[in-house]
Amino acid sequence: MPKNKLQIRNSTAEFLIFTNQAKEDGIEVRVQNETIWLSQKLMAVLFDCSTDNISLHLKNIFKENELDENSVTEDFSVTASDGKTYKTKHYNLDAIIAVGYRVNSKRATAFRQWATSILRDYAIRGYVLDRKRMENGAFFGEDYFEHLLAEI
Repeated sequence: MPKNKLQIRNSTAEFLIFTNQAKEDGIEVRVQNETIWLSQKLMAVLFDCSTDNISLHLKNIFKENELDENSVTEDFSVTASDGKTYKTKHYNLDAIIAVGYRVNSKRATAFRQWATSILRDYAIRGYVLDRKRMENGAFFGEDYFEHLLAEI
């Protein structure tokens, strides 16, 4: 599959391929319930650090009440390389962003720069467009454009 191309794995749980700016192999991201979900292992890949580092930051995020653990976690069945299915805790986009602002790595810095540019655009213009997603259209719900028009 070409890099940067979106791919739907099945109809019940949409997946997309997130490719980092370094153009390395992407990571599989679960998109469900209008948010993105990653395991600690995939967050470690995303931010180029250890799972211990991710675990430490998540523990502190919950201890400091920055986020409520029950609100940002969900267990999903994941098939491992041994062919067995395991329940694995996943963290939603709120937790991923919170971790991204705590990790000290080049990739986490790139993430923070990207997130800051999105926030800056929103603060200045009042909106942000994801041109690639609009061109592809694969992950918009059936009523996305109606909802967008209603907001305008």
